[in-house]
Amino acid sequence: MNKGHGRLERRRIWASSDLRGYLDFPHAEQVFVIEREVRDLDGTLQHCELAYGVTSLATAEATPVRLLDLNRGHWQIENGLHGVRDVTFGEDLSRIRRGAGAQGMATLRNLAIGLLRREGVKNIARARRACAWEPGRVLELMRA
Repeated sequence: MNKGHGRLERRRIWASSDLRGYLDFPHAEQVFVIEREVRDLDGTLQHCELAYGVTSLATAEATPVRLLDLNRGHWQIENGLHGVRDVTFGEDLSRIRRGAGAQGMATLRNLAIGLLRREGVKNIARARRACAWEPGRVLELMRA
């Protein structure tokens, strides 16, 4: 159970290796279901969802608790990179959608985020604005 952002969130997992060898899915070792239940602080249910997954990790490598931690870590990556690319850099609003242009812009966004993270920046949006006001700062980041 986690408390934050004015809500309570509970995650539960059920995992099984019983389908190993049965599924037509290469390297499938375990299947799992994660239930996410979000409630207001007063206990009112906001929503409940089920997420299904398949992993190549055997039960000896990943207990249900570890699978839950790995899944949670995935969302930290999602929020840390993809969320920044979308919200701060407006990636979803970009009209460049196909071919080398889209791939090149994604590479530039990733480069900018990586350079700022390497400098220990926590707020990418603020740092991006600062770099816009001081173009020389960008060159300093690239030289480091």
